This record gives sequence, C-alpha cells and structure tokens, in this order.
Amino acid sequence: MSLVLQGVDYGPVQCASGAMGWFGEGYWYHRYVPGLNWKGCTFVSKTTTLNAREGNMPLDDKGRAEELFPRCVVVKFREGAVLNSVGLSGPGAEALLATGEWQKRDQPFFLSFMSIAATKAERVDEAIQFVRLIQDVADEFISPFGIQVNLSCPNTGHDPSEIATEAREILGIFQGIRRSQKIPIVPKFNVLYPVEALVKIEDLCDALCISNTLPWGTLPADVDWARLFGGEWVTNQHGAQEWLPLNPLKSRGINGGGLSGAPLLSLVAEWVEATRGRGIELPINAGGGILRPKDVDVLYRAGADSVFLGSIAILRGWRVRATVRRARKLMR
Repeated sequence: MSLVLQGVDYGPVQCASGAMGWFGEGYWYHRYVPGLNWKGCTFVSKTTTLNAREGNMPLDDKGRAEELFPRCVVVKFREGAVLNSVGLSGPGAEALLATGEWQKRDQPFFLSFMSIAATKAERVDEAIQFVRLIQDVADEFISPFGIQVNLSCPNTGHDPSEIATEAREILGIFQGIRRSQKIPIVPKFNVLYPVEALVKIEDLCDALCISNTLPWGTLPADVDWARLFGGEWVTNQHGAQEWLPLNPLKSRGINGGGLSGAPLLSLVAEWVEATRGRGIELPINAGGGILRPKDVDVLYRAGADSVFLGSIAILRGWRVRATVRRARKLMR
C-alpha cells in the first residue's frame, strides 16, 4: 500500500499541511527536538488562500510566524492535544508561487489550497483563479505534484453544513488540470463530513484526505472538551448550574479553533471504516492523533492507504522518526 496517484508514488506517509511550513523549511523548535526528522515523509505545503490573509498569526515578510509561541495556538502536552485558530494566515498563492520554491522541489509533493471568501460564488471564483495561476506556471515544476483541496478548515468562519453541497462544485473546477496535466486532486475533510456524501464527489478526485482539525465544541459525546482545556460553571436556561467547556483562546481575544491530537485517532479510524463500508475504493490518506508508531496500525487496520503526521511534531516530536519508519514498513 502507498499513495500512488496518476501513476506517481506519493509514498505511504506524508506530513500534514503546515507541519513543515510553506516550502519544507520547518519551524524553529524542530532543531531542538531529538528524533524530529521528516526524512521519508512526502511534503505537503501549508494551506494557502488565493489572496493574502491576515488570520490570527502575525507573519514576517518571509511568511514566518513572528511570535515564538503564537497566541492562536494552545498546546496541552499531557493530554496530547492542540487547539489552534491560525485562520490560514499567509501571503497568498500568487506571492508564494512567485518565489519559485515549489517549482524547484525535486520529489513529488502536494500543494494545499482553500477558497475562503464569504459567499459560495466568491469561493468558486477564488478556485477558478487559483487554477489559472497553476496553469500559468505548471511547466516550471521540476517534480510531479498534487493539489490538496482543503474543504474543512474550522477557522475561516464558514458554515460546516455548506461543505457537502459545495464540494462537488469546487472540485469540478480542478478537473481541467487533473485531466490535461495529470495533477492529482485530493479533497481534505474533517470527520464531520458525511460519509454518504462521498458518492457525489468520488469521480472528481484521486484520493481522500481525512481529517482536518475538529471545530471547537463539536462531537461532545466523543470529545471531553472540558477535560482537555478546562471549564466553567454556567447558569442554564432552567436556572441550574452546568459545567461547560471554556475555550482557552477566548481569553486571548480569539474565537473558535480546531482540535488536533490524540482525541482524533479513534474518530478518524471510524470515518475510514465507514467509508470502506460504503464501498468507496478511493485511496485514503488518513491522519489525526498519530502520536506514536503503533497509532499508524490503527488507521492501517481501518483501511487507510497512507497516513500523515502533524501534531506529533509539537506533542511528541522525538517519536517522529520511529513513526515514519513504522508507516513506511507497514504501508509499502
């Protein structure tokens, strides 16, 4: 098993979008964590929007985080969880392509893109403009590359219920470059995306990527938000006191956020199993909650063809090297 798309082997293990930055440069703390070695991982770029976006993470003129410990990220090491509301801060696709850095990569990789405009019509138009940008420079790329179409970032202010109805239209825009230039298209969802809706898009993509972060407060029966991040007593409509989760980003002037880390592993495995149970045969690139080598086995048994690693770099960075080795051994 491996992620072979349009005749190109993208490997059995990828990094999560953003785990290695825009161009694979990584982050300052990577050099201080023994074992944090991405060798053997296929690179996936940080998700870019069409236009420059301020988001919640201040960036310098090279698109790097200005804050050593960004206020839009909360890390719970003991619980193995991260809550972030970066909000897709970035310089925009045109500026990133203008650097020529992606074009110089000599191994297969993925670009990650998301339309984030306020209305559906505007988001469709952003996707059209992004595809035109790619068409203009596609011949400059040394290596084959795929496009990961992010359809589920929780930090853009979109209604999650719109995703299922909008996915087919957004993915349809990429079909020209998918067919003529053999660029694989891989939509990325979170576990809230209804498995039954996959039948509407399976002809428009080469693989599926699951899971993006989980929006704050969702699936309370499966995620103990108050245990992970703390809570507060609130008087409900009946006058009784209730212990409710308290979003730690709120005190920093930031709303929402997306959860990654250990709580996602079982949810991702269930989603993959349900997808296979419905007869969907598309390759699945699964990740979320992989914090040690044996976690790879959980997603492999569920039916994943490849895995991706993300929050492990923040939470258990010394295990990255061993986890990559496990994925490459199991999924080849």
